[in-house]
Amino acid sequence: MASKYVQVYTDLKRKIENRELDIGQDLPAEGELMERYQVSRDTVRKALGMLENQGYIQKARGKVATVSGRGAYSFPFEKIASFKELNAHLNRKTKTDVINLEILSDGETIMDLFGDDEEQEVYDLLRVREIEGERVIIDHDYFRRSIVPNLPLRACRDSVYEYLEKEQGLQIGYATKEIFVQNATEKDRKYLDLGEYGLVVVTKSYTYTKDEVLFQYTESRHRPDHFRFVGVAQR
Repeated sequence: MASKYVQVYTDLKRKIENRELDIGQDLPAEGELMERYQVSRDTVRKALGMLENQGYIQKARGKVATVSGRGAYSFPFEKIASFKELNAHLNRKTKTDVINLEILSDGETIMDLFGDDEEQEVYDLLRVREIEGERVIIDHDYFRRSIVPNLPLRACRDSVYEYLEKEQGLQIGYATKEIFVQNATEKDRKYLDLGEYGLVVVTKSYTYTKDEVLFQYTESRHRPDHFRFVGVAQR
């Protein structure tokens, strides 16, 4: 079972993400949080410290904490979630542009991506994500056609995961992720509104089915000012 401060942190984080606590709103005072969660002051302060470090709240000496807008741009590292799911409760205007959707049959590329010389074809999907009128994410996905035989354009514009799980019955299991910072490329500058930013945050994800079969490889490239990747680590 998670530590008490993690439980408090998780509950407050959920309320912020679900807009039960809106941007600019004051959090309850420490004493009220202690009573509400039946925990010590130290536990409350640890939970608030985590929220502050991850940009969900702002604290000032002698004042109660207030909800910050930066938490709205946090991407959880500990779960698999689609762009649609991440934005479902954030009340912000988003748009997905499908730049490319095609079938690749190049054996060398497939081997590099999936380590499988028997896979014949993969879907190559390139999308640009727009938030509040700014292009801030490039998502480049590859799906094995032996597992994803059909990938309609409507799903690519809406939610691929929703389509795979609800219409195709695919059971998604887990993903391994890598994150690093890289100099922006010509492709980044073509598709993203980078302005003066010279770096992008890159995540590479390998996603597996419940049966532990790798079916998706994703490279996401993010404009750095809007996004934090967050998770909870315990000893």
